[in-house]
Amino acid sequence: MARAPLRRLADAALVVAGAALASWLLDRAGVPSAALFGGLLAGLVRGLAGRTPLAVPRTGTAAAQAVVGVSIGALVDLDTLAALGEDWLPVLLVTVATLLLTVAAGSLLRLQPGITPVTGAFAMIAGGASGITAMARDLGADDRMVAVLQYLRVLLVVVLMPVVATAVYGAEPGSGSAAPAAGGAGWAADLLFTAGCALAGSALARLVRLPVPALLGPMLAAAVLDLGGLSGGAAVPGLVETAAFLLIGLQVGVSFTRDSLRTIGGALPLALAIVLGLIAACAGLGEVLSAATGVSRLDAYLATTPGGLYAVLATATGTGADATFVLAVQVLRLFVMLLGAPLLARYLARRPG
Repeated sequence: MARAPLRRLADAALVVAGAALASWLLDRAGVPSAALFGGLLAGLVRGLAGRTPLAVPRTGTAAAQAVVGVSIGALVDLDTLAALGEDWLPVLLVTVATLLLTVAAGSLLRLQPGITPVTGAFAMIAGGASGITAMARDLGADDRMVAVLQYLRVLLVVVLMPVVATAVYGAEPGSGSAAPAAGGAGWAADLLFTAGCALAGSALARLVRLPVPALLGPMLAAAVLDLGGLSGGAAVPGLVETAAFLLIGLQVGVSFTRDSLRTIGGALPLALAIVLGLIAACAGLGEVLSAATGVSRLDAYLATTPGGLYAVLATATGTGADATFVLAVQVLRLFVMLLGAPLLARYLARRPG
């Protein structure tokens, strides 16, 4: 009898080791969100090949969600928001238009049998792929479908963005300035900041009955501390963030079955067409933003690109674009999408049919 827990522990350790190796290889290959992808791949292999089910403990999932929330919340600061200046209204309108576009794209995805309205919408929400994937299951969406299609969009954005920026908007690689400086508080302060925001944010979110409290509570706590100047430049330690993404990927991966894989594979052609249409539509919103605010077409395009935040910032700083403005618009959209997702899920779940 004692061998069963040991065998299960060895099984879990092997899957985690496989996820770590896959993450490292994907990171070396330059794949975005390599830890999440690595966890997803290792979990997928285990989910399809294993004879007995394996699941990530709920406490581990909640901890991973909290770390992702703190990581997102730490992106906010007064200097970033101040970059919007008098352009905040057109930026907000374009952000809302992006949300509506993603809802429309999710409705089109429902043409594929087996995809619910909530799953379709979450799979197409443009911004915060890791956060959306982390909260998908809690809000009634199929997190397997959401993860695959969210990162299909991110991958396409990352691949197409440098080409479009250069060929369409005349960007010149290597002409940019240094990226905006990021504060460093030291690993001890970073760890304390992460743990404090995770614990206090989750507790307060449950107290006020905020949806997906493990993610949204820490996100808001980190944002409030940053905006109040109380964070001291602290952020989530890189190793902790990597572990959180890996756990989320594993959670999604181990829940795959052969039937779910067939459903997702069947949806990919339609999803690919919809994602490309969404990328083009967001570029169109960039043209509207440029006309309304007077920022360059390149700045507006990068600001409205639907996903791949860190790749967007790398392109902005490497091509001479206004990286601070781009970051401000992207972060605003990130918050609107993540805070609006629970309301959207509730609305879609109540709609007839």
